Amino acid sequence: MILFKHSSIFLLGGILSLIVAMGIGRFAYTPILPLMQSDLSFSNAVGGYLATSNYAGYLLGAFLVGVIPVKQHRTFILRLSLVISILTTASMGLFQSYFIWYGLRFISGISSAIVFVMASGIVLDKLAIRNKLNWSGIFYGGVGLGIFLSSLLIPILNRLYSWEGVWLGLSGVSMLLVLIVWISMKDEPLSFEKTSKQESALCVPPLKWIPWLIVAYGLEGLGYIVTGTFIVSIAKEIPSFNGDATVVWMVVGLAAIPSCIIWSELAKKIGFVKSLVLAMTLQAFGIALPALWVSQIGVVLSALLFGATFMGITTLATTLARQMSPFNSSRIIGILTSIYAGGQMIGPSIAGIISTATQNYDAVLLGAASVVLVGAGLLLTGIRFEKSPEFLKKQI
Repeated sequence: MILFKHSSIFLLGGILSLIVAMGIGRFAYTPILPLMQSDLSFSNAVGGYLATSNYAGYLLGAFLVGVIPVKQHRTFILRLSLVISILTTASMGLFQSYFIWYGLRFISGISSAIVFVMASGIVLDKLAIRNKLNWSGIFYGGVGLGIFLSSLLIPILNRLYSWEGVWLGLSGVSMLLVLIVWISMKDEPLSFEKTSKQESALCVPPLKWIPWLIVAYGLEGLGYIVTGTFIVSIAKEIPSFNGDATVVWMVVGLAAIPSCIIWSELAKKIGFVKSLVLAMTLQAFGIALPALWVSQIGVVLSALLFGATFMGITTLATTLARQMSPFNSSRIIGILTSIYAGGQMIGPSIAGIISTATQNYDAVLLGAASVVLVGAGLLLTGIRFEKSPEFLKKQI
């Protein structure tokens, strides 16, 4: 019982970290974007550039964590990055300059990447030493929880204070949550002697296969982010939503909350690589759906499939990478995340330019779906390394 309580405390801190830096700091931009466009009348291309600024920062943050030794200072770096995330979120509501917004979203991207990698490293290491790595799905569910929370607050704050007040209000909520993170998230020296034996029994691909995972994960970043950036804007163009397209983002959040746990459990039964292939295939179909079925139901189903897979894929990929290289988790997760960020940095700008030129999102969505499918195809090379669950039970 003491172990459970101890695990729950740092797990709560990890979840709240992801709510603040990812669910709010990174993804709240998606439902706020059409509100800003409605008031300020800027194009999809500008919206894409703003998203790209954020993901360029995310790329830099992930790269820095991957190449700079930070293992001894993870708690301090996590806390500092959370504070920066809150400040940049608040500042978005204080200015109306594209160039200032580009800078703020860039800095926000750096901080959100660092929070994601630091929190992942701390939480996964602590869970591994307690032989509870299967709880990783609960931790990554924090992103979906943050998306759902922001989707509830944004319409209320917008009606009261317009889009500027939305950014400021979300930063206030984030401050309250970070107080809990400050108390509950503390790094500690961990011995990997226990985990090395346990994890050696897990049947995952060898480390030499990781380039395939990295490239596939980069393609996932390039493809998924099109829906992740523009799905609310797509929904807003469908009259049957009656101007309340934020409900689509709520569907994404609701689907994302349990998805990480579900995909983690599935990975235990059929393997991480097979689960990744299935998740990316389903996501590709969901991305393409609004182009194939232009209706309220089509967009809602797209949001459901997107929410049910995008963080599940992240959970599977980062947990698999950590199991393939358990002794330096922050570095390997940082490298994986930086490639992912590289893909998602390119996606929004291309999507914004093409959708502005074509006056619709059809070509963009079909292209993004194809990219994700190619990534899933690359992962098929790793299935041969995975043994059946029965084999694993005999070995452990």
